Amino acid sequence: MIPLQRTTLLSEAHDRLQERAARLHATLGRVKPDTRVTEAREAWKSARTVRRDLMEHLTLMASGIRRCMYCGDSLGTDIDHFEPLAEAPPRAFDWPNHLLACSYCNSNAKRELFPRGEDGEPLLIDPSSEDPYDHLELMPSTGLYTELTARGKATIEIFRLNRPDLERGRRSAFVRIKSMLRDHAQLGQDGKDEEAHEIVASLRDQPFADVLYAMLRFRAFPGASTVLGDPNLPALLDNPVFHFWPEARSA
Repeated sequence: MIPLQRTTLLSEAHDRLQERAARLHATLGRVKPDTRVTEAREAWKSARTVRRDLMEHLTLMASGIRRCMYCGDSLGTDIDHFEPLAEAPPRAFDWPNHLLACSYCNSNAKRELFPRGEDGEPLLIDPSSEDPYDHLELMPSTGLYTELTARGKATIEIFRLNRPDLERGRRSAFVRIKSMLRDHAQLGQDGKDEEAHEIVASLRDQPFADVLYAMLRFRAFPGASTVLGDPNLPALLDNPVFHFWPEARSA
């Protein structure tokens, strides 16, 4: 999981979303409370053009090639309501409530689970409104997430971020990224700028962007060379061309 910058909706998409939201709010105001969730789901299901608009904007927000905003591995195929419709029917067409998810994270892992703390605040992390690494930490060499807060713990558990296939994928990504960073440096020294650029583009597109993000964060920490497994990597990671996320630049 990495921090994401939420885009501004284009005017036509914004207007269509607002119109749908207004229509739904009017409907919810005149139906019985026990039918509000059903009404919201039906409204969402019928809003094909709005869903198309949202998918286009969410794709622009996603890392790499339309990656799931939770696991960072699979392609994002679903529009997830961060706060589920079962919890908040009026938020069906609320742009800040939409995230791109794979079918596993959306339908198998999260479903309608939405834990809250004693203060009523959500325990799941919304990567479009905060830096996930305030609440959890990824160790690149093991591929394992550890929680730093109760919110980090809930997010890891609900989305099953430490399931074996994700751990293995992150470990492989760590090996691959280290090799690509070394290759990029060598190509730069050899004056092969076009090939070096291809490596940067490939790093942008690959799954498990969270591994590179974690490496960027670790680069300035004491003992970074040990964590990264190479004394040269912290300096290589300082290259601005790899700082795809604003938060990583000052990490």
